Amino acid sequence: MHQNHIRKPDWLKVKFPAGANYTRIDRYHRLNGLNSVCRSAACPNQGECWSQGTATFMILGNTCSRHCRFCNVASGQLERPDPQEPARVAKAIYELELKHAVITTVTRDDLGDGGASQFVDLIREIRKLTSECRIELLISDLQGNQEALASIVAEKPDILGHNVETIPRLYSQVRPEAEYRRSLSLLADIHRLDPNIITKSGLMMGMGETEEEVLRVMVDLCEHDCKLLTLGQYLAPTRNHYPVQRYVSPQEFADYAKKGLALGFAHVEAGPLVRSSYHAEEQYDASKGEAHG
Repeated sequence: MHQNHIRKPDWLKVKFPAGANYTRIDRYHRLNGLNSVCRSAACPNQGECWSQGTATFMILGNTCSRHCRFCNVASGQLERPDPQEPARVAKAIYELELKHAVITTVTRDDLGDGGASQFVDLIREIRKLTSECRIELLISDLQGNQEALASIVAEKPDILGHNVETIPRLYSQVRPEAEYRRSLSLLADIHRLDPNIITKSGLMMGMGETEEEVLRVMVDLCEHDCKLLTLGQYLAPTRNHYPVQRYVSPQEFADYAKKGLALGFAHVEAGPLVRSSYHAEEQYDASKGEAHG
């Protein structure tokens, strides 16, 4: 059932971006040629997050090696990794005085390590400039490359996330080049390699999943040592993308959050406009509060 032509419910209306922080971050991106998932993936929270002085950076170019049907990031000609990018992004994080930096990436299956070395270099560059900024990474599955994952874990980011995105039944339609079990294994491997690193994952809702299927994924994530979970409404970027099947109500999201906490997640951020990095700093604080409470 395609609902792309149905008007979005009121709870999906987004405030127009404004304010000094928004203008400052927007100007910084434009002047320094930075990629952010805020803009490249058409995130609905760009205005709110930038107005609060937070942003999610995207490294390894603006073109993805995969062809997922839900994502607004372009596929096509891949760029060589820029050796200056880690220093440039670290400088931005420092100059913007961010206290919690989120860095994600396009998937780079064309690179032997999936781009892990770029993450390693970036963490080192950030820490050269500041010890005050927490570092959260959202990585690809690295095609199951254990050595590549271990190199990132060794740098001890505060949060290391990887999104399963949807239920296993929909993988062939939504993200055919990914493997559900491989994603779960990556999260478990992070915890095995360093239990002090907080693990995180996320799902998009409204793609045709059932409540039972969502709860099964939540159980799987808990069993694979995932500590933080984000749940948000899927919004098709264009009519050529996978179609929205339904709009999930705020109350349903609230119910999933309660069930997630009961299952054992340290924190669940759930709501129609929630994305992986939404309220990232608050998610971290909540998880540490439980861990040390």
